[in-house]
Amino acid sequence: VQLQESGPGLVKPSQTLSLTCTVSGGSITTGNFDWSWIRQPPGKGLEYIGYISYSGSTYYNPSLKGRASISRDTSNNQFTLQLSSVTPDDTALYYCGRDPLDWGQGTQVTVSS
Repeated sequence: VQLQESGPGLVKPSQTLSLTCTVSGGSITTGNFDWSWIRQPPGKGLEYIGYISYSGSTYYNPSLKGRASISRDTSNNQFTLQLSSVTPDDTALYYCGRDPLDWGQGTQVTVSS
């Protein structure tokens, strides 16, 4: 399975960050996997954001206080992260993955005016 993140590299404070993960080599609706997003802020460790399961159920890290939303487009085999009301603290390298086996290369998102 290969995963590729895409989305804007620069987002203004208070806006909504939107990233898409395109999956190839396997379906996001089969296999009992969780399709996840994680991030790594500069100089810090990895932070789990959340997942959408093969069945469509979702989980979010409570530390994000309801700002995260993960959805999917099964016809295009993609899943999307939306993070609202971003601040500079949301600046990070964002990864999507088929937890825990396969991960994308990551995409840098900077929150700045």
